[in-house]
Amino acid sequence: MKLADFVKEKRKSVNLTQLDLSLKAGVGLRFVRDLEQGKKTLRLDKINQVLQLFGHEVGAIQSGYSEDNLI
Repeated sequence: MKLADFVKEKRKSVNLTQLDLSLKAGVGLRFVRDLEQGKKTLRLDKINQVLQLFGHEVGAIQSGYSEDNLI
């Protein structure tokens, strides 16, 4: 599931408008709209502010490569 769809589904499941979500998460309404539309360039810290309301967060995933493998 795409992040945009996840946020939109979660928001609707708790009967929040985009404005409600932005106020509760402490981010701008424009940010919530961009997030739900799948904008590619969003700040990770702000995404996590939104996701924390639903008990989730995103972050880097180790790919299994070490610095030794990159040379």
